[in-house]
Amino acid sequence: MEKKIAVILGDGIGPEVTKQSIRVLDAIAKQFNHKFTYEYALMGADAIDKTGSPLPDATIETCLNSDAILFGAIGHPKYDNDPSAKVRPEQGLLKLRKSLQLFANIRPVHTFPALHHLSPLKSKQLEGVDFIIYRELTGGIYFGNKTLSEDGTQASDDCTYTTAEIERIAHLAFKAAQQRKKKLTLVDKANVLETSRLWRKVVQNIAPQYADVKLDLLFVDNAAMQLIVNPKQFDVILTDNLFGDILSDEASVITGSLGLLPSASIGNGGALFEPIHGSYPQAAGKDIANPLGSIFSAAMMLYHFGLTAEAAKVRAAAQWTLDNGFVSKDIDPMNFYFTSTIGELIADFIQDKIPSELHEENIQLRKSTII
Repeated sequence: MEKKIAVILGDGIGPEVTKQSIRVLDAIAKQFNHKFTYEYALMGADAIDKTGSPLPDATIETCLNSDAILFGAIGHPKYDNDPSAKVRPEQGLLKLRKSLQLFANIRPVHTFPALHHLSPLKSKQLEGVDFIIYRELTGGIYFGNKTLSEDGTQASDDCTYTTAEIERIAHLAFKAAQQRKKKLTLVDKANVLETSRLWRKVVQNIAPQYADVKLDLLFVDNAAMQLIVNPKQFDVILTDNLFGDILSDEASVITGSLGLLPSASIGNGGALFEPIHGSYPQAAGKDIANPLGSIFSAAMMLYHFGLTAEAAKVRAAAQWTLDNGFVSKDIDPMNFYFTSTIGELIADFIQDKIPSELHEENIQLRKSTII
């Protein structure tokens, strides 16, 4: 198989973690006889510094002409700490989602037994946690009309949804549930918000088309509580842009590290894969960031390409590093391995270069050559 991948390194630790994903994809290509070619493009603070725009037209063109997009991270303190900035890195990501019609954000949440001790939840609550969040990505309050009074004392953000916008992501979520545990939970605030009442009406109208899927309805405040009290009850969560943004970040804490979770954004104009963590500028250039969120995102890309065995191999390799303690600083601040080392170990595992008898003392922090 041949695939063309647009690569947006982005800001902060984005370039470092994305480099490891490319290393892993190259290992997959070699092991399974595929060909992946990469075309690099700019977005975010990096793009603003170099072009004056958070999303140059050339980047949109590159993405439209690619089979998928691998993205690092976005954001920089000089913009984050300046609320008056007219041009911001995040504008590039929002524009890209709109330009490519990436209307569905998919975030799987899976716990790892080796990391239960890092989660704020007790182990008994973490066993068997495996759910996925479908977040609508191009509508709602983030894209609604925004106003600010002339005297600066009153502001508004409109939240607008259409039936068509809700239907297209609802169908994706129901189909995903059919392939999993056949349970879908719609999260809304239908007791207060008119948009939520529309969400509930549309989803309930669609539900009979998926008779094998059980539909649950939860208000967002209750859902936020249930994610902590009993996260294993969920299978597929469907929700709007704002609620999905908040709940997916809350869910990421369950795993024990924000650096572990991947995401996919799909729609009519392409597919984008990225870790859910931010740009973490304090760690940029230090080779200490956790690359697994990005590498798991690359696995989601492979699955999107229909390469299920290849995706499984990547996930197994990443799981192997966790099980054997080859982890980054966010997981073990004392005995950690560098970003590049973890990426190299995963690539070695994929290519069957890891010996059956492993001697950890022979694996150096910056070199994964096993003697």
